[in-house]
Amino acid sequence: MAWENILLEIEDGIAVVTINRPKVLNALNAAVLAELDAAMDQLAADDQVRVIIITGAGEKSFVAGADIAFMSQLSPMEAKQFARKGQQVFSKIENLPKPVIAAINGFALGGGNELAMACDIRIASEKAKFGQPEVNLGLIAGFGGTQRLTRLVNPGMAKEILFTADMYDAETALKIGLVNHVVPAEELMNFCKSMAKRIAARGPIAVRLSKEAVNDGLEMDLEKAFIHEADLFGLVFTTQDRAEGIDAFLNKRKPEFKNK
Repeated sequence: MAWENILLEIEDGIAVVTINRPKVLNALNAAVLAELDAAMDQLAADDQVRVIIITGAGEKSFVAGADIAFMSQLSPMEAKQFARKGQQVFSKIENLPKPVIAAINGFALGGGNELAMACDIRIASEKAKFGQPEVNLGLIAGFGGTQRLTRLVNPGMAKEILFTADMYDAETALKIGLVNHVVPAEELMNFCKSMAKRIAARGPIAVRLSKEAVNDGLEMDLEKAFIHEADLFGLVFTTQDRAEGIDAFLNKRKPEFKNK
């Protein structure tokens, strides 16, 4: 597929998806969402891809939010459909059977923060800025922000972020649990790729089932989540990778996982 709004690079089992609209700080519109959607389908189906990194083009912005000029033309029904499309694409990222790392290189505001929250792991440049500024425009977060934010930070902090439209620096984002790490700007992609390589070297089925166990368990009570975990633990014992991993450990060699 020919991409107009994103860049897609794949090397050594790691895919880097770059939102490529730097002139508008990588703002999200319907076309960007459609390409992100298609890219996630392509990467999910590619057995050579083990880990995905999502970032933004340029030095200023990861994604500065939804495209305001685009949204200004929407009717109420079109706005609802746009929100539902964003929710669907971000949920696809959240539930993709492969780990997704957000490399947050600058502004992650509104839809950009919502995109980052849909990723499994968030790594921020020290220059990154975060916020949900929708109420400044008389809007609310519409791509899952009111729901994911409360699950990542405590509900009171989530409400403060949503109600005030304040912008937060990377260290504050780290302190409240919105990101995993903060690194110097010039080290961001190397840090993300290094983590992606470590993940890619692990058993891919085990990584996928670990993600499934976490995501599904968040929606269950604890005892049901334990049962689900045990089911997946039993399932992984049916795989060739499990046998390979244990044999490699016992014989003090590096495992060669086949994703089988």
